[in-house]
Amino acid sequence: MKKALIIVDMQNDFVTGCLGTKEAQEVTPKIKAYADVFDGDIYFTMDTHKDDYLDTQEGKRLPVKHCVKGSEGWQIVDALAGIKAKQTFEKPVFGSKELAEVIAKEGYEEIYLCGVCTGICVLSNAILIKAFDADVRVAVLKDLCACVTPDTHQTALDAMATAQIDII
Repeated sequence: MKKALIIVDMQNDFVTGCLGTKEAQEVTPKIKAYADVFDGDIYFTMDTHKDDYLDTQEGKRLPVKHCVKGSEGWQIVDALAGIKAKQTFEKPVFGSKELAEVIAKEGYEEIYLCGVCTGICVLSNAILIKAFDADVRVAVLKDLCACVTPDTHQTALDAMATAQIDII
């Protein structure tokens, strides 16, 4: 069975930096352990902004400059170093259409997602992947995701379950 793991936005700014949370820090070693034994292809996504982030629509709604390309905050957390990714997708918005297209083209039977933020980028990528291939099994690893708060994490999981995304 052809499987893929997508590790969403596990970058310094979202784990220990300006938008980091205790929950994101707690899931980091769990993601590493899961990826180390995963039998399939692994992909990363990276939230990627320019210096003018605060002038964008997103920046006006979330006025915290983060994940500026090339900055320390933009880098994947050191704890996940050594995970060999088939491809990394830089994305200026929540979801990556390019990722969804590649996943659909590769013909995976099962797609697993983990990372941050459950209610924004994990949700957006899961929905995009499902939209590009309605018959593929998309599953979110709930214990390997974190959101702004535990309540928003659960709200996102409930929304994805409604959209026929497996929560495991």
